[in-house]
Amino acid sequence: MTYYTVLYDNLHQNALSLRFIFQFKENSMSKGLVFSIIESPIHPNFSNLYAELGLENVQLSSMRKALSQLKKQKPDYIVAEFFYGYGNNYAGVNISNLDVLMYSLQRYAPDARVIAMYDKSERKYLDKLLALFSLHAVLPHPVSANALSEVLK
Repeated sequence: MTYYTVLYDNLHQNALSLRFIFQFKENSMSKGLVFSIIESPIHPNFSNLYAELGLENVQLSSMRKALSQLKKQKPDYIVAEFFYGYGNNYAGVNISNLDVLMYSLQRYAPDARVIAMYDKSERKYLDKLLALFSLHAVLPHPVSANALSEVLK
C-alpha cells in the first residue's frame, strides 16, 4: 500500500463522516423555538408535543427569566398563562403578567407569536389586553394538546 492510497482512504472516510454529521444535523434541526413560561402548576406540560412538531422548547419558570432569555434568543412562539393583576403595584398601568413581555417583544422579537392560556373567569380582563396587543391565539383552560397543536401549525 502506498502513501497516496492510505491518504485517499483516510480522506474518503473523513468525507463520509462529515456527510453523516451534516445529514444528522440537518435532520435534528428544530423547526422553531418555543418559550414555555410556566408560572403555575396548572400550566400543562407540552414538551412531548413540541418535540413531535420539531420545535425546540425552552422552559422558563418566571416572566423575569423569560424577559432575560428574550434578550439572548428570539422565539418563534411563546406559550404562557394570562393572569390578571388584581393587586399589582403598577398603579393601573399594567393589566396582567403579560404586559411587560408584550412590550419587550416589540423590541427583541417582533415576529414572535404569543399563545395565552386563560381561566374562563378572567376572559373580560383578557379582552382588555387584547385591546392593546395582538396575540396569536388565546386558549381557555383546560388546554388540550390537540388545541395547541392546531395553533402551532
